[in-house]
Amino acid sequence: MTDTALMIAARNSKAWPFQEAQRLAKRYPKGKPDGSPMLFETGYGPSGLPHIGTFQEVLRTTFVRRAYEALTGQPTRLVAFSDDMDGLRKVPDNVPNQAMLAQHLGKPLSRIPDPFGKFESFAAHNNAKLREFLDRFGFDYEFVSSTDRYQSGAFDDALKNVLRCNQAILDIMLPTLRAERAATYSPVLPVSPVTGAVLQVPVEIVDADAGIIGFTDENGNRVEQSAMGGMAKLQWKVDWAMRWVALGVDYEMYGKDLTDSGVQSGKIAQVLGGRKPEGLIYELFLDENGEKISKSKGNGLTIEQWLSYGSEESLGFYIFPNPKSAKQLHVGVIPRAVDEYWQFRERLAEQDIDKQLGNAAWHLLRATGSGMGDETPGAGDSLPVTYGLLLNLVGVLGAEATREQVWSYLANYVPDVDPAEHPELDALVTSALAYNRDFVAPTMARRAPTENEAAALAALDEHLVGLTDAVSAEDLQTMIYEIGKDEKFGFESLRDWFKALYETLLGSSQGPRMGSFIALYGIANTRKLIAAALGRV
Repeated sequence: MTDTALMIAARNSKAWPFQEAQRLAKRYPKGKPDGSPMLFETGYGPSGLPHIGTFQEVLRTTFVRRAYEALTGQPTRLVAFSDDMDGLRKVPDNVPNQAMLAQHLGKPLSRIPDPFGKFESFAAHNNAKLREFLDRFGFDYEFVSSTDRYQSGAFDDALKNVLRCNQAILDIMLPTLRAERAATYSPVLPVSPVTGAVLQVPVEIVDADAGIIGFTDENGNRVEQSAMGGMAKLQWKVDWAMRWVALGVDYEMYGKDLTDSGVQSGKIAQVLGGRKPEGLIYELFLDENGEKISKSKGNGLTIEQWLSYGSEESLGFYIFPNPKSAKQLHVGVIPRAVDEYWQFRERLAEQDIDKQLGNAAWHLLRATGSGMGDETPGAGDSLPVTYGLLLNLVGVLGAEATREQVWSYLANYVPDVDPAEHPELDALVTSALAYNRDFVAPTMARRAPTENEAAALAALDEHLVGLTDAVSAEDLQTMIYEIGKDEKFGFESLRDWFKALYETLLGSSQGPRMGSFIALYGIANTRKLIAAALGRV
């Protein structure tokens, strides 16, 4: 495949990242007029610990970024912007030292002590957590701190522009606010010279060109001070628009809950002499109860939790499809996401380019690469066993199963396999052990077979007598099929037979190909499971 072939396929692709890239390309048919890279941005409010909702925005934006590069061959940049000058409005539920944090309400996040006691500020701690994960995944991004930009003076010219356009911005914002809020609303939020809090007070523009503002401080005193150098910040909708213009942002996606905010910020960007970036409005993630995930509540899965029970790639795979549809995030979705990712990745090697561009694995493999070449490293790779099969093996081994124990079964099942040659499989072994320990073992309950099920299990046991572990998984599967189809056992469908096997032998309502499981677990061990189910031990 050549770069030209890739570009042609990209122009015709219906995959959502390419649809977004095609819209962005129409914005600048010949690239940006000044020749600079196309700038993608993601925003992050570090008032709580990073969660999957934060990560997905960076990942999805990267999908579009790489699609744009494949489509146009043009260079790009990605900025991960942290609004760490924002004032702390409430104490998050899921952090320590809450009483200490309560004493700093209203202050910029970057000027509040770290409740974990590890960094110079609360924002620095949460920013580090975000960057740690983005770095681990291999994203190519530039981290930008709002505090650094405000305090260094990098935003001074943009701030003065806001002061000059103060009334025009008010004309946009005031009609959207309740009367009580409108009475004190100001596009500019001064930082109190007394308490250091970000103040929500009316502000007078004393000298826009010099950046001087006037306001009444918390102690009732009239103050005139510069808005420069970190002594003020902007209301976030104004800040968002200012940032788009000051940084020259071309693409930014955001959640459905910010739809109206995006409209208002787009109007403000025009007032400031710029224009709203292209972008996709995505649906929000939900927890297992169907409620919106909140970083302050700490509901839903954390990044760390997903990575304890699944892989980085499986998280990306689950995030990829249908960004305009809501997704529930809970531990139950992880095993399937792991296995489907590997199925899609293996499929890549035999797909034509147009099919590859619709394959989630293609986008994931390029999300951490250059995205500019015509090769997709890792395409066609596969694992010798599925994650689902691993989980079932670990399930029957019990909560005390060890990594070494699992690998001893794998070594018998797959010739010459070892952890060093299959690090990704080794990582999944560790994940399967954790998943089983935390979610499967505590609730596992094998039910007793019914009369016809017991007869079928006895027949299976008879077929296994005399067989060695050299028998293939396919031959075992065929044998199991024949038993299930035998009318004397009374199964209405093979599905009922397999469900019986799962529930009586594995303690689960779902399970793997039983032929593969028996080949992995061993003939003798499987016969012991059957004997236990039949009450023979």
